[in-house]
Amino acid sequence: MAVNAQSNDADMVEECTACDRETAHRVSVEIRTESTKTENAEFSREPYRVATCVACGEERTVRMNNA
Repeated sequence: MAVNAQSNDADMVEECTACDRETAHRVSVEIRTESTKTENAEFSREPYRVATCVACGEERTVRMNNA
């Protein structure tokens, strides 16, 4: 069942809605392109916080810039 059998000290402990408990999460920031058009796509990139549950693999993303 475990996606990544071992967590490390850098993992964050957060509530996982899939596991229904607090578990270790790998957290990162990714730049994602929001536009589906190839023309001017470089202007539609936004930072997202990505948290992945170490126990079940559930991924949760939150857009960090609401400008």
